[in-house]
Amino acid sequence: MQHQSIRVIRPEQFDSATAQTPGSQRFAAIHPAAGIESPMWGGVFVVEPGGRTGIHHHGEQHTIAYVLNGSSFVRWGDRGEFAATLQAGDFLYVPAWLPHQEINPSKDNPFQWIVVRSTSEPIVVNLPDDFWDDSNLSPTHSLLIS
Repeated sequence: MQHQSIRVIRPEQFDSATAQTPGSQRFAAIHPAAGIESPMWGGVFVVEPGGRTGIHHHGEQHTIAYVLNGSSFVRWGDRGEFAATLQAGDFLYVPAWLPHQEINPSKDNPFQWIVVRSTSEPIVVNLPDDFWDDSNLSPTHSLLIS
């Protein structure tokens, strides 16, 4: 029986030439262009202090993320009506096709996630900035996204 070899991908080998969303940076680690045959994709996701991503979804991909450091505020839903705050140590699951947005409420620290997706090629569908009508947000939501 022939076994595949374990691969180690060091930070200097991460690839930023992957699908991106405005306001964030993705770095691919486990992906086909690295010569890794895997049914999944893995990498790092960063949003700088005070930053926010555009509204987007990942098509048919399911996403699991682990908050490595920092704090992040995530909105999701048909109108961005749902939200949660994540801290280092939390896991996040994002179902396929779900519109969402990540916001970094910190003025000083980036947040960083470790991300694993259910297909090997990254899928990012960036939606228009006005995809959600923000006029019906709660005061807490309004403060975080203004």
